[in-house]
Amino acid sequence: MIAALGLMVWSGFKEYQRRKQVAALEHAPQLALVPDEQAPPAPAAESPEAAERPEAQEAQPQPFKGKPAPSFTLVDLNGNKVSLADYKGRPVLLNFWATWCGPCKLEIPWLVKLRDQYKSQGFEVLGIESDNYDTDPKAYDSYKKGVEKSATALGINYPVLLGGDSISEPYGGLDGLPNSFYVNRNGVVTAQIVGLADRDEIEANIKKAIASGGE
Repeated sequence: MIAALGLMVWSGFKEYQRRKQVAALEHAPQLALVPDEQAPPAPAAESPEAAERPEAQEAQPQPFKGKPAPSFTLVDLNGNKVSLADYKGRPVLLNFWATWCGPCKLEIPWLVKLRDQYKSQGFEVLGIESDNYDTDPKAYDSYKKGVEKSATALGINYPVLLGGDSISEPYGGLDGLPNSFYVNRNGVVTAQIVGLADRDEIEANIKKAIASGGE
């Protein structure tokens, strides 16, 4: 009788433990397991592009804002030397990107269209490709072909400069990509954005660069 009673108590305790485990699983966060089509929608006031940006994007530090953009000379896809000084008196967006960078590929189509929209006001985009590459001629040739392929696939219609990694130090190390520096007509950085920005923010920064600085 005592043994039977003990068995019943033990069984009840094990069942209680099992139910606690099941309940814990049922109430655990399941966001990672929810299919995309069932995921909670983004707030109505926030675009899908903005939802992909870091939450603290607006508050991120901009150490280069208000300072002259560091000078540089790089080579474009045609083998021509291109310097920032070549664009003196023009508003420019220096967009550091890489062929492997997913967020870069999302914003580049916006840059293409905005460049066309504002080029009549002297605006230009310089796409500074920032992959690491070897100075060995064969390695460099392979690197260049890869960049050309990506630029063509993305429909880039503005100058693409090679070897951005070689000027990373003057530009703060380029810890994240894309990394964009909006430069006004006087060569001063008016905004610096690390990571993917939404189209409206990109356009607002372009307008600010165009309006800032004298001819």
